[in-house]
Amino acid sequence: MISPAWCRMMAAYNAEMNRRLYAAAAELPDAARRQDRGAWFGSIHGTLCHLVWGDRQWMSRFAGWDPPPPGIKGSPALIADWDEMRAARTALDARIEAWAAGLTPEWLAGTLVWFSGASGTEMTSPRAVTLTHVFNHQTHHRGQAHALITQAGIRPADTDLPWIVDLKALGIG
Repeated sequence: MISPAWCRMMAAYNAEMNRRLYAAAAELPDAARRQDRGAWFGSIHGTLCHLVWGDRQWMSRFAGWDPPPPGIKGSPALIADWDEMRAARTALDARIEAWAAGLTPEWLAGTLVWFSGASGTEMTSPRAVTLTHVFNHQTHHRGQAHALITQAGIRPADTDLPWIVDLKALGIG
C-alpha cells in the first residue's frame, strides 16, 4: 500500500504539474480557455476548475477543510475569473503539500466515511485507496486539460515525474 513518502511525492508532483499546466493555459486568450472543446467538463477552464472543486471536496473529507459548494455539475463554473482560479490553485496545492507532509502510516491505514452527494449515500473506503484516487483524479483531468491546451496550439512543459520532482528534498531516493 502507499506510504506517507509516496503521498508527499504525489502532492509535490501535482503541485508542479498544476504550475506547468496553468502556465501553458495562461498563454491562451481567455476565450480560448473557455471554448467548449468537447471534454467531459467542456473547456480548459472548466476542467481546471473542476479539479479545484474536486480537491476542495476531498480535502474537506480528509482534513475538515471548508467544502466547495455542493454539486459536481456546477464544478466547472466554481471560479469564473482566471487569475482568481490560478491563485486558488496555487494556494490549494501549498495546503495539500503541507497536509501531506504530516501524514502517518496510521492515518493512511484508517478508513474514510463520508456522504457522497453524487450517489446520495454514505460511502466507506480505506483512506489509502481514496487518497490514491484523489491523485489519480488530478492526473486524469490534467491529462485532458493538457491535450486541450496542446490542441489549442500551446505545448505544455514535460510531465515525467522522476525528472520534475525534487525527490531528495522529499527524502526519497
